[in-house]
Amino acid sequence: MNVITIQSEAFEQLKSMLDAINTRLTAKEKEPKEIWLDNQEMMQMLKISKRTSQHYRDSGMISFSQVGNKIYYKLSDVEELLKRHYNKAFKR
Repeated sequence: MNVITIQSEAFEQLKSMLDAINTRLTAKEKEPKEIWLDNQEMMQMLKISKRTSQHYRDSGMISFSQVGNKIYYKLSDVEELLKRHYNKAFKR
């Protein structure tokens, strides 16, 4: 077993660098990751048909990503669609 010695100043510098790296990694883990829904999940969530989801895409009501034959939506885009079509209650 080898023993390596370094000056305390160099050790403290190394320790602070490792702490900074650890802080950045921890911050990245806390960043919310985008949630993607496939077409089936989105249709179930909104209780709509396949044709209606196609209409939403064709008319530009919702953004989507297509990989091969599979279609995906960002959960945030689905929530935004609902917010745009929200009708506030009113009194008579």
